[in-house]
This record gives sequence, structure tokens and C-alpha cells, in this order.
Amino acid sequence: MACDRNCAFIFDMDGVLTDNMRFHADSWVELFRDFGLEGLDAERYLVETAGMRGLDVLRYFLDPKISEAEAERLTELKDFLYRTASRERIKPMAGLEAFLDASRERSVRLGIGTGAGPKNIDYVLNILKIADKFEAIVNPYQVPHGKPHPDIFLKAAELLGAEPSSCIVFEDALPGVEAARRAGMRCVAVTTTNERSMFSSFDNIVHIIDDFSGLQVDDLLAKIKSNTTATLTE
Repeated sequence: MACDRNCAFIFDMDGVLTDNMRFHADSWVELFRDFGLEGLDAERYLVETAGMRGLDVLRYFLDPKISEAEAERLTELKDFLYRTASRERIKPMAGLEAFLDASRERSVRLGIGTGAGPKNIDYVLNILKIADKFEAIVNPYQVPHGKPHPDIFLKAAELLGAEPSSCIVFEDALPGVEAARRAGMRCVAVTTTNERSMFSSFDNIVHIIDDFSGLQVDDLLAKIKSNTTATLTE
């Protein structure tokens, strides 16, 4: 089944293209320990703020009035810890490249909408060697608000020339799924960061996957064509 209009798949990066969110979580925990936040663990970060931009994570856990300049400094420190810990361990999600190739064969436009900054985007995509497969890459510095606001996904859809109703987002984090919902987009949830049960309250999820192995492009295009949001089960 080829896409008969401008259909688009928009991928979050961390936790979707590669299973690396634990490295981000552990790095935030280490950073926050220097500020005396001993009660913050990786699980709490992953559930409450995974996928959010650094500024919003810092305002959520550390100081709601932190300046953007100070947040940028601290986020860069955290990102250094993250890159050091993950450099030899970044790998593509199982089945990812075959799924991307199958999508392009069916004329689906491919984009990335991520809470990661430009340096981390280049870092991951260069390791995975898949940057050339995407027509648009949107980071939080390009829009007024990060996830769970819809701005990142709406900007990606605009750059891809697709209406929100013709887009499917791939997300692992709850703020990201909410951002897709607010954007009017269906979502495929990936279980790298949250268990399946954590996605039960979202009415925009059309599929829940552990990785891309066996995921059929035609099934998702049929969802766009039928304009339904009934959850598929494996």
C-alpha cells in the first residue's frame, strides 16, 4: 500500500531510534546529586520528564526559576556525562532500518521530532548512520515550547508537508505521547522507557511495540486512511 497523500512518520530519537534513555536518566541523577537531590532516581526521571528539553527538566526538578543560560550550562554538563557513558553502546533499534526503508518505498515522508539538542542529535545519528533517511529534523531550539506541548511535532509535519491527521508519531516517553495527542497525531508507543500499561490512558495510540521487528508499514497507512485510533495488539 503506497501513501496516496502526504503521509508522514515522525520519530522521537532517544528511546525510539536507539534504546539509550537509561544513559540520559543516569546522567541526570548524577548531576542532581551535586545539588542534594538524593531522592531522585532514574525511574522517576523516565516516567515524569523523559523526552522533555533540559530547561524543562531542570525547572521541574531543581528550580522553576532557573535562567535559560544556567540551564544550558547544566544541560551541557549532563550531556557530557551521557555521551561518555553511551558512546560505545548506541545501536539502532531492532528492525529500524528495514522499517525506514519500507516506509520510504511507500512514499512516506520521514522526520524526527526530538527533545535532544543539536549536538546530541548529530552524536546519535552519526553513530547510527541513518541521518540521510530523514527529510526533516526538529529540535526544541526551533520551537517556542518543548514536549508535552505539540510544537515540535507540528513543526516537523509542516516541514514534511503533511497534515497532522496524516502523521504517525513514534514515542517512548509519556510527555512525547501527550505532545502527539495535542498535535492531533496518532502514536506508536515504544516500550523502551515505559511498560505497556503506562500508555493505557492515551486515546491516540494505535500500536505498542518493543522494537520495529515485524511492524508493518501497510498496517499504519491503513490507520491513516481509515482515520481510526483503535489500539492494535500484537
